[in-house]
Amino acid sequence: MKRYRTSKVFVPGGMPEHTYVPRTARRLEERLGAVKGDLCKLVTVTGTTKSGKTVLTNRVFPRMENIWVDGGAVGSENDFWSYILEKINGYTDIGSEDTRESVYGIDGSLEAEGGVPLVAKGKGQLGSRFDRTRGRRQSRSLSLSPRAAAVSQLQNTRIPLIIDDFHYLDRSFQGKIIRALKSLIFEGIPVILIAIPHRRYDAVKVEREMTGRLEPIAVPTWEPDELVQIASEGFPLLNIDASHKVYDRLVAESYGSPHLMQEFCLALITSMHGIEETVPKTSTISSVPDELFSQVAAHTGKVIFDKLAKGPRQRRDRIQRQLKDGGAADIYEVTLMALAKLRPGLETINYEVLRSSIREIVVAENVPAVHEVTRVVEKMVEIAADDEASTPVMDWEREDRRLHITDPFFAFYLKWGSVISKM
Repeated sequence: MKRYRTSKVFVPGGMPEHTYVPRTARRLEERLGAVKGDLCKLVTVTGTTKSGKTVLTNRVFPRMENIWVDGGAVGSENDFWSYILEKINGYTDIGSEDTRESVYGIDGSLEAEGGVPLVAKGKGQLGSRFDRTRGRRQSRSLSLSPRAAAVSQLQNTRIPLIIDDFHYLDRSFQGKIIRALKSLIFEGIPVILIAIPHRRYDAVKVEREMTGRLEPIAVPTWEPDELVQIASEGFPLLNIDASHKVYDRLVAESYGSPHLMQEFCLALITSMHGIEETVPKTSTISSVPDELFSQVAAHTGKVIFDKLAKGPRQRRDRIQRQLKDGGAADIYEVTLMALAKLRPGLETINYEVLRSSIREIVVAENVPAVHEVTRVVEKMVEIAADDEASTPVMDWEREDRRLHITDPFFAFYLKWGSVISKM
């Protein structure tokens, strides 16, 4: 039996070789691959965070063969174009050098002393010409902006361009970038945007700029039968026999995320059963302990959760709200505890639902006012947007007072993280 390393079979956050699920029935690879055939359309690959958008695109357009720009690492429009130039060994200065030459000569006869011409044995006068050349060099140079240089050189190389986490680019220059890329798209050079599908990705600007030339590819949330394939393909490679009950439990906690499913499979085999590679004798797994999910939660959404719970820096201590269980917490902790109580998953939460959850946690006289909760949610969204992660874990629609949970890892932590012990 061929032996496999467990970490090579299940690859959370990376490019899995053995447990990649093509989702053939959805024709995602086929539609994305069509851009290679002079499709002349801007392709947008959208889906919730950690839904497999990047893995899918990398499968069709490998990073080593194409230009990938990470939107989360770009601070300005010039940074964007400069990064592309660096990837293609491009340049912004074009130089040229002209050489101009002039030739002059002296014609005449050679004369002996006294002015008598020298005659070579009766064959006539010996003529001579002395030529001299004078040259002048002129250098010229043209400096291009990073944008003009990058577009021109992409046009020449025709290398496909993929912008990952396009939604993370500042919305003020998303439209400018699309306008600059129009000429490449019209010439059939593949340009692909990967983004999450809610309002931080300014789809309106993109659609306005590319009317009639947009090819949207939506990566839907994974269905249970698709997630099961990750486990059913990987476990046999390690000579592990797992029951359908195990598969179903892992799928149920994954929030439709292949990334989480990969995490669960890897942790179940390595941490819970100590299997690092294919075992010589079949190993049977018949159950999944809750400890597995608590363990995974500890290193997934905890960092951002703690940042949100801490809130912004301020000069004085926050008011502690009395909890019905006898404890106390400030308004940031209370809001997160209310979310954890809802265990929302990847859902949109109306403000009134969140406020009702807060009322169930805090004693009546300590329930925060409407404007206080709204202010806290807005501050949390600001903190999430400033986080190093390329995709904020939540977003808030102020007009409609709706909170979006956008990251399955954060949703998973709300259910399985240590915050539960405080409630």
